[in-house]
Amino acid sequence: MNAAEPPGAPAPLLDAEAAAAAATTPTSKRRGTGLGPVALVVAGGLSVQFGSALAVLIMPRTGALGVVTLRLAAAAIVLLLVCRPKVRGYTRRDWGTILAFGLAMGGMNTGIYQATDRIPLGAAVTLEVLGPLALSVFASRQWSNVLWAALALAGVALLGSSGFGGLDLVGAAFALGAGACWAAYIVFSAKTGRRFPQADGLALAMAVAALLSLPLGVLEAGSKLLDPVTLGLGAAVAVMSSVLPYTLELIALRRMPAPTFAVLMSLEPAIAAGAGFLILHQALSLVDALAIALVIGASVGAVRSQARRKIPQS
Repeated sequence: MNAAEPPGAPAPLLDAEAAAAAATTPTSKRRGTGLGPVALVVAGGLSVQFGSALAVLIMPRTGALGVVTLRLAAAAIVLLLVCRPKVRGYTRRDWGTILAFGLAMGGMNTGIYQATDRIPLGAAVTLEVLGPLALSVFASRQWSNVLWAALALAGVALLGSSGFGGLDLVGAAFALGAGACWAAYIVFSAKTGRRFPQADGLALAMAVAALLSLPLGVLEAGSKLLDPVTLGLGAAVAVMSSVLPYTLELIALRRMPAPTFAVLMSLEPAIAAGAGFLILHQALSLVDALAIALVIGASVGAVRSQARRKIPQS
């Protein structure tokens, strides 16, 4: 598998970790999309967002930075054991790409967990999605995408007014920062995939992100990170937010077109809002739902516009 975004991928909303299957699977095998692959993607989304909700529940034990450290460390250990990447034979530029990829990954996780510690999960993910959406709009260079950008900004305006009971500005800033890091993550994921075989680059970048987050996690949580219950919960977050969805998405991408996958990924804010309601008791108002719907609509529109531009019709 290749950690890069596949050639002709419709938009940066396509999860870079899972895009490898699309790059290595013949197009003829991905033309038809049944309910099975769709169910796998939705299950992956549910796993990610309910894992994020679980992370919020752990935060009173370790703080947001402690949760980030636990998740990245557990995911890095799993990837290093599975991929066993080689570390010799690479140039300084290759390692620079890995460092940038790891920084983006660490920033993305730190930002979203700092955000969910302050604002509702649905609001945080909605704001985070704006990063990949902006990258998609700018990359497409189509005037029609001004409409999708305006639609997304309308959703943000609702979140900044009465939506979600009024947002903590620091939390909103962290969510937007996480979105910017997500966009950078996608860019450097593609570069890493071109320089490193299979998922070796992803494993190395995850290790870099874990090492960078470790001092911050220790500083905030200290010895609490070694508590057996906390370690178990942190491992559960890593499995639910990284390992399980990654596996499900890889399987799904072998059986569905990448554009369809990207559209389904645009539903993440709605799934996050549902997880926040069920697990964290974060109620939604009609304004909340409308704000999420506007951002989802903008994401889907941008994905489909770029898919039509990049993928020739047969």
